[in-house]
Amino acid sequence: TLFRSRDAGQRNTTALQYHFGNRDGLLREVLAHHLSHVAVRRDALLDRYETQPGNLLELVDGLVMPLCAELDCADGGPEFLRVAAEVVNRSDWLFEPGSLIEQLIGTHRRWGELVGPFLSAQAVGRLHRRFAVMRFVYAELGRRTRQPLPRRDDRLFASQLTDLVAALLTAPLAARTQALLPR
Repeated sequence: TLFRSRDAGQRNTTALQYHFGNRDGLLREVLAHHLSHVAVRRDALLDRYETQPGNLLELVDGLVMPLCAELDCADGGPEFLRVAAEVVNRSDWLFEPGSLIEQLIGTHRRWGELVGPFLSAQAVGRLHRRFAVMRFVYAELGRRTRQPLPRRDDRLFASQLTDLVAALLTAPLAARTQALLPR
């Protein structure tokens, strides 16, 4: 599960409710803390991209690299990535204002708008590739944090993750998928 008082070594189970209201309140605080740092790094990369538009890989770096920096964050970055991976991969979340999934994915709106021109109309609309790659990035980063330290080269991991995201965004639609779309 996303959080248990027992896992945190907390015997006073009312402390969570007192400080955060409930488990979701705690998760919101954890996410907000780390997402503010991610946003600063992401916005710097996106500002540079908008000033000098480049290729898709440079734009994908704006999604991947700020999150990868959390792998080495001594202030709970790996834990944030594990929680984020669980949040985006739960099937029962509703993407509505104020939800945890919206808090995570909604912070990437600017990136999503910039990447739109690289995608086919079907990938933007019905197939939701931008959302799928965001989920993929969080899942892969959550998986990466579970590897024992010292991990092998995180830079290689981040670079390959960028390559995979670019490939997922621009993968051509199979004939079968194209045939199913109009239905």
